[in-house]
Amino acid sequence: MVSLHTSPAASPGSGSASGMNVAIIETARELAARGVEVDLLTRAVEHFGATAIAPGVTLHELPVGPLAEMSHIELPNLADDFGEAVAQMAGRDSPRYDVIHAHFWLGGIAVLPVALELGVPFVQSFHTLATINNSRMASGDMSEPHRRVMAEKYLASQADAIVAGSAFEATNLIDEVAAPPGSVWVVPPGVDLSHFSPLKAASDSLLSVLRIDEGRPVLAVVARLQPLKGHELALRALAAMQSPRPLLAIAGAPSPGSEGYVSRLRALVTELGLDGDVRFLGALDRDDIASLLARADLTLIPSHSETFGLVALESAASGTPVVAALSTGLVESVSPGESGVLIESREPTDWAAVISGMLADPQTIRTLSTTARSFAESFSWGATATGLLGVYASVLRRR
Repeated sequence: MVSLHTSPAASPGSGSASGMNVAIIETARELAARGVEVDLLTRAVEHFGATAIAPGVTLHELPVGPLAEMSHIELPNLADDFGEAVAQMAGRDSPRYDVIHAHFWLGGIAVLPVALELGVPFVQSFHTLATINNSRMASGDMSEPHRRVMAEKYLASQADAIVAGSAFEATNLIDEVAAPPGSVWVVPPGVDLSHFSPLKAASDSLLSVLRIDEGRPVLAVVARLQPLKGHELALRALAAMQSPRPLLAIAGAPSPGSEGYVSRLRALVTELGLDGDVRFLGALDRDDIASLLARADLTLIPSHSETFGLVALESAASGTPVVAALSTGLVESVSPGESGVLIESREPTDWAAVISGMLADPQTIRTLSTTARSFAESFSWGATATGLLGVYASVLRRR
């Protein structure tokens, strides 16, 4: 499995790390448990070498380019060098890999030539698509470059199989990216039901940062700080609610290039008079994310676009109902009336009305908490790994 732009071991919400990192690590563990040896190949940003992640799973951080984080604008320039490093790992004389599975478009453009040279089946997961992001751009955000749009179309035409996380993504792959329908597989992500649980206790460190008054409701937003994730809508919805307001806890760090967005958000908090109502928690580790989701009364997902929406599933597993935008892959990760509510409008007053109504009805939240957990239990990383094994078996048979 190849991830050029971010290490699979990086904490989601920091840098370029997201639900993709979680998906790679968790499916790798499950594949290894089923007897598949998995190498995770990424670009070194702090140190290089091999690290055992789990029995049968090894992370290889390859020395390509500077030993530092780089923006998505710069990374395509390293694709050839990274591909060469992967080719050396794979071994040209007798390839050690049965399948090369690239993640994100940057991983794909780096290793498709390697797979073609070695005659190894090539599987591509995009996780996000430029055509979707550009059609649902947030105000002030930058459009995805034409280079990415064309690269995704080329990768889709060349891959032996393309793995989509949702039917929504699969439809866009076929309709907008011109992927051959027969090469697209839908394999939804899973959730760690033992880690994300209503019984997860909040750590002392998290509680000290939150500083919650007894009885005060908590709203959580867990996402990288970038315009696409729609944090401004959450802030304006909070401002539209009557005092005393709930506490809004925002977990996540800026993506590379989005540092200015954080300043905008902090300025907006002051402008709206929310200084005592919002906590910026930064990037949290997985334990603290699970604690926050279990402690929250509601999780808000105001994103303009989500290929699936893994946080919605993690929140449901934590017994916390979700209030999310009725768009994109969120219609598959949130079950209305079972795991939460989907809102078609992006008007802050509409969001405020829904959130206030739910917080004023504890019985509804208790009922949704139970049914949300049941909804999450229908997803598992084991099922995701089984789906991927079906994809790999298919491309190997055809070869």
